[in-house]
Amino acid sequence: MKCPYCKADDTAVVDTRISEDGDTIRRRRECESCGKRFTTYERVELSMPTVVKANGQRVPYSQEKIRTGFMRALHKRPVPTEYVDAAINRIEQRILAMGEREIPSRTVGEMVMRELKKMDDVAYIRFASVYEDFQRVDEFREKVLELKRPGRKRARVRIESK
Repeated sequence: MKCPYCKADDTAVVDTRISEDGDTIRRRRECESCGKRFTTYERVELSMPTVVKANGQRVPYSQEKIRTGFMRALHKRPVPTEYVDAAINRIEQRILAMGEREIPSRTVGEMVMRELKKMDDVAYIRFASVYEDFQRVDEFREKVLELKRPGRKRARVRIESK
């Protein structure tokens, strides 16, 4: 690690601490040339795969696009932001676990739909109607009936009203 003051290559670690969440290591360093001290932070850098859209265009993965999709579907629905954050985290973990350099946008969209289905039926139908490009009322009806089928496992989130 180069010294930010004199640009010398010889620096020594004088103290190391792990952050409370365990995701970051803080290192206190001292330059052996000029004697000045500085702090560095070390964290894992995971690179998300490139998303391949239906038209073949390749775009960088964007957590913000996923968050926007969730927020539009959940507009005026009683679902806390923490649930959205947790869902996005689960999606990103699944994407990383796939170990691919590229992932179809369809796969990401299906993951979002699965998470919304567990969270809120109305949000799920909203997202599905845009994502699957519903053109007829029958398509809405089919999705709603799919939600009502007996034996459907429901990981419903109970939200208490204040």
